[in-house]
Amino acid sequence: METNDANAALLLDNQLCFALHSASLAMTKVYKPHLDKLGVTYPQYLALLVLWERDGLSVSDIGERLYLDSGTLTPLLKRLEAQGLVDRSRDPQDERRVVIRLTAAARALKEQAAGIPACILGATGCDVQDVVRLVGEIKAMRARLAGAM
Repeated sequence: METNDANAALLLDNQLCFALHSASLAMTKVYKPHLDKLGVTYPQYLALLVLWERDGLSVSDIGERLYLDSGTLTPLLKRLEAQGLVDRSRDPQDERRVVIRLTAAARALKEQAAGIPACILGATGCDVQDVVRLVGEIKAMRARLAGAM
């Protein structure tokens, strides 16, 4: 590799990681006003999305789905519980397992959140097919990166 190539390889704007990171930050900023109306943060919204798909999951199941460890997820879920959006309880068959269930308030919040994906799509300036393709490519990359660890 020539010196110029080495320098170019270390330019911030040439880094895939930075492109993904900065796009994630921009995406979170676009979500913020919508989520503020719901009274939840972006990480809380992601946890609710998981539970809206399938209620009654364990903390570890939610963590696997969100790629978060329990040390990060537990405080988030405790805040959702304090807001009256989830109930946390021990599994009677396995006391080590904490099960998270949506409250009626969280189920009602799902209806209020229903329009958010369309707003976000509009903010991207992409059509649905482009977003579906991009999501597929990012998921494939994530899988390859996970396999490289």
